[in-house]
Amino acid sequence: METDTVQTIDRGPHRVARQARVEAPADELFALLANPHRHHEADGSGTVRPEVIGPRELLLGDRFTVSMKLGPVPYRITSAVTALEPGRVVEWQHPGGHRWRWEFEPQPDGSTLVTEVFDYSAARLPAFIERIKAPERNARNMAASLRRLQEHADR
Repeated sequence: METDTVQTIDRGPHRVARQARVEAPADELFALLANPHRHHEADGSGTVRPEVIGPRELLLGDRFTVSMKLGPVPYRITSAVTALEPGRVVEWQHPGGHRWRWEFEPQPDGSTLVTEVFDYSAARLPAFIERIKAPERNARNMAASLRRLQEHADR
């Protein structure tokens, strides 16, 4: 897919959002992201590993732990599900207070508008997040994640 198929969406201060049309049903895409054991399939950052502790289908309030790797440094992060609407929205919060959100909007032609949001408006250290350039890096990674979903749907 072309890079320009990913659009920037304005969600206000301390939020980074990207959106793309994916040629797959919303329920199928929701199932992929509501299963933390499959997050590595959509991850455009290259940091998410397939080793996960937690349920295979998230429910509101669930916690899950994902193995990650940033460069040569492995680590684990435990997140809590903070919003969940089957087929429409899944969101989890990291210990630092920032949230990752996926929204799925079914389209009449069977495709889905997918929006990924990095929301650090309630983060404990928003200035630090900006100092390390996480919003810019996450914007690039989110675009890559959306392209991975588009490629996944093309298979």
